[in-house]
Amino acid sequence: MRTLGGVTRGARALVAATACALLAGCGGGYTPAGPFREVQDAPGPQVGPPTDAAPAPAPGSPTPGTGQEQPGDPNVLATDLAVPTGLVLLPDGTGVVAERETGRLLQVFPDRSPARELMVVPGVDTAGDGGLLGLALSPTFDQDGLFYAYLSTATDNRVVRFPLGGTPNPVVTGIPRGETRNGGGLAFGLDGTLYVGTGDTGVAALAQDPASLAGKVLAYDVFGQPVGAGPVYSSGLSDVKGLCLGADGAVYATDDAATGPDEFDRLVAGGDYGSPAALPGSLPAVLSVPGGTGGLAGCAVSGSFVFLGALDGRQVVLAQLGPDGAPVEEPQPFLADEYGRLRSVAVDAEGALWITTSNTDGIGSPAEDDDKVLRIQPPASDATSPL
Repeated sequence: MRTLGGVTRGARALVAATACALLAGCGGGYTPAGPFREVQDAPGPQVGPPTDAAPAPAPGSPTPGTGQEQPGDPNVLATDLAVPTGLVLLPDGTGVVAERETGRLLQVFPDRSPARELMVVPGVDTAGDGGLLGLALSPTFDQDGLFYAYLSTATDNRVVRFPLGGTPNPVVTGIPRGETRNGGGLAFGLDGTLYVGTGDTGVAALAQDPASLAGKVLAYDVFGQPVGAGPVYSSGLSDVKGLCLGADGAVYATDDAATGPDEFDRLVAGGDYGSPAALPGSLPAVLSVPGGTGGLAGCAVSGSFVFLGALDGRQVVLAQLGPDGAPVEEPQPFLADEYGRLRSVAVDAEGALWITTSNTDGIGSPAEDDDKVLRIQPPASDATSPL
């Protein structure tokens, strides 16, 4: 196991045509914005998505997708956002970000056209560090156009799913909710399993309590039914803000520890990762990052390279994994102190990193135009060959 700083710790539209209409095109890239078409997931009142006749409010005024990009830093795709936490990339080359504190979903364009509001997810409670915390696309997004979101309510954390403009339907409910350490990682495995990363809510012992969903990675099918013997896939985790897939389909998690170093873990069914205490058989981390340079949040794997958003470290931690799954050298900082607190990370079809900042979260030191979505090529030789 390699460490950053030498510190260790015990151990992922309807049919394709409808998807294009919903999210401004696909194929050779997005096209100028046109009417949105609703997709019904379940009966209930619908929130009408924006149309040309009634564009939704969004940062900036030019029409998105027309090349009327924003001035300034070419790495910045969108500005003036409210703690953009969830991030997914669409087949048409655009991205969708979720704002933690407003519940808004905004479409972000790689040509730096102004972001466009798509909808507001209702029922989000933002007390403490809760809110709209994670976002994922259905594994059959081309057929159903469904988004999955991890969010806090006044009484629990839960996973919901919805089409754009539709009413969110619960998928998983009853995940413990606290003032802090609420988790929020979401990813679909290659087999369609939904993995859900939770936090220990500030009660560390819950992470190793088999009767609690806190401090775990949970596994469900797309309808919210537990996969395998039960919903708990891995335990002994502090605060899982990010989940991502490796080249071989392995599931990885970032774990923002309450004390000691943060971890990037390769998850194993039934595995325990040593929080709050190392137990017989607890598994070691792939790599550890000292708390002062960590605050690990989002993660992405591209080829043999790993990219970790580090809030406290104000950087992306970059590591390369060898054939044995261990880092081949010391992890390196990327974008250190250039954009402040960096949270969600994703890799697009061209190998570029999409990154969200988290400077307006009450902890950072926001610039006048924070928060932002960034797109930048990483300094990694095979990062242009993403999964």
